Amino acid sequence: MGWRRRSCRSVIRLGTRASALALAQAESVAARLEDVRIVPITTSGDRGSRDDKSRFVKEIEEALLAGEIDLAVHSAKDVPGELPGGLSIVGVPERADPRDALCGAESLDSLGDGAAVGTSSLRRRAQLLALRPGLEVRELRGNVDTRLRRLADGDFDAIVVARAGLERLGRDGNGVPLAELVPAPGQGCLALEARADDDTAIEAAAGLTDRAALVALTAERALVTALDATCHTPIGAHAAPDGDALRVTAFVGLPDGSHWIRDELEGNTADPVAVGQEVAERLEAAGARDVLAAAERAAA
Repeated sequence: MGWRRRSCRSVIRLGTRASALALAQAESVAARLEDVRIVPITTSGDRGSRDDKSRFVKEIEEALLAGEIDLAVHSAKDVPGELPGGLSIVGVPERADPRDALCGAESLDSLGDGAAVGTSSLRRRAQLLALRPGLEVRELRGNVDTRLRRLADGDFDAIVVARAGLERLGRDGNGVPLAELVPAPGQGCLALEARADDDTAIEAAAGLTDRAALVALTAERALVTALDATCHTPIGAHAAPDGDALRVTAFVGLPDGSHWIRDELEGNTADPVAVGQEVAERLEAAGARDVLAAAERAAA
């Protein structure tokens, strides 16, 4: 029998990115735990790196493995499908609104051809142009407040951001939900990560876990992992549990909106991994591998 780590520590060190949104997310987790100290960590993504999917979690995971923090809180959509050895996702709190939000306009239909729409997401770009080929989708980076400020300054006619981020920063009045877009896998979810042998952190995180959120995130991550998706992949995945039923919607497409595949399947919450993998198989049978390979080449 292997030994598991049981700590006598009195304070849980909670690691997080240092952005305003990440700190707000960490504070929402800390408020539900006892004896917690938030430890802000600057990641390579915060320093501007766009090299890989792990750029927003790498340094936090390194701190976990080094024993410098005990529990990490991430935006689940930033967490790669494969975790470093010795680490596990040990908790998923209740999910916030997973939808994208349109700021600056009442709807996509209200925007005229040639309207400038800002987003940093290839997934959003692909879906926006698939729905409205006449839009001018422009690159927009920075935190939520920076993006809203650029909209207010007139740099864009509208922007698309995650509704969950607006809500967590108290800016939810700034945008309307975009039900037409399939969200990013894990959007609206927080993922709590710990060392796999740290019982204290695991037990603390388990007490915060919402079953519906865990089921949804598990299905979405299974789908993305099965398709070998990366940060350069325009892919959307949304799992919606309803009792024992689990409906999964997925999208893959080219960044210019010229070719895309969308699928929806209902399965059972008893095996969310199987449901996610089945949707991935259906997408693959419809040509998703070719679409994703072309999207990777276009983003290179």
